[in-house]
Amino acid sequence: MQQHPWFSDGKTGLIQVGRPFVKMHGLRNDFVIVDGRETPYTPCVEEIIHLSDRHEGIGADELLMVEPPKSGNAYAFLRIINPDGCEVEACGNASRCVGWLLLQESGHKEITIETLGGQLKCRNAGDKLVAVEIGRLRTGWREIPLSREMDTLHLGIESGPLQDPVGMNIGNPHAVFFVADLAAVDLTRYGPQLQKNLLFPQEANIGAAQLIDPKTLKLSVWERPGVLTTACGTGACVAVAAAHRRGLTTEKCMTVIMPAGSVEIELKESGTVVMTGPVETCYAGYLPVTG
Repeated sequence: MQQHPWFSDGKTGLIQVGRPFVKMHGLRNDFVIVDGRETPYTPCVEEIIHLSDRHEGIGADELLMVEPPKSGNAYAFLRIINPDGCEVEACGNASRCVGWLLLQESGHKEITIETLGGQLKCRNAGDKLVAVEIGRLRTGWREIPLSREMDTLHLGIESGPLQDPVGMNIGNPHAVFFVADLAAVDLTRYGPQLQKNLLFPQEANIGAAQLIDPKTLKLSVWERPGVLTTACGTGACVAVAAAHRRGLTTEKCMTVIMPAGSVEIELKESGTVVMTGPVETCYAGYLPVTG
């Protein structure tokens, strides 16, 4: 069987039967990545759930499927599937990991990846560092989306210490709550009910952010479909943008510290956001033949 270009060498010690995959993580947000460009990969929901299970399967926060591009200026199309089998629009950490694979594969300095949330420009930013231009910030109530018209700078919902968030979308919906002491907030208690608030017809990622200084934020995110993540790339982008919208800082380049590490966020004059952060390869293998 021909060695897949994503594999660093042929010494895996594995029986090469089935479909190749690579497992990677960005700040412990981990992914199973499958190349479906030459041979389409169409797993059923049950297969996705099993593959994502950390006890019986490989285990992952999301399944990532690389497919042929849908437009001429893109290198590939990225599908992002949650462990429950539902497809989502965007994931910053996933974009960095797949971006790194495709940059290494292509030898290009910059590539464009398509997602349901829009086109993402990826470039190599150093040793296992990838910069991704995530996309355009959206602040309109229909763009987030919300179930009714209202000021997205002050959504007015609350749960416990989390009150009056900023609503935004950067390929997926977010609500950012600013708090005085992030360590005192139990996001596993308040995140689930806020995620499913009737204001969010597509549910929302719930971020709790603490401004440390004008150039630094601490952040924790409760993500759809219902998990407290160690890092959220899109959450970091909207947290910095929300701090600007609230007038908490004027800095365009900020460090966002999350439980598993930090990313650098730059707000561009064009209204897009560039996120720079690390990637790591865990291992490569072959999915079992099914059917």
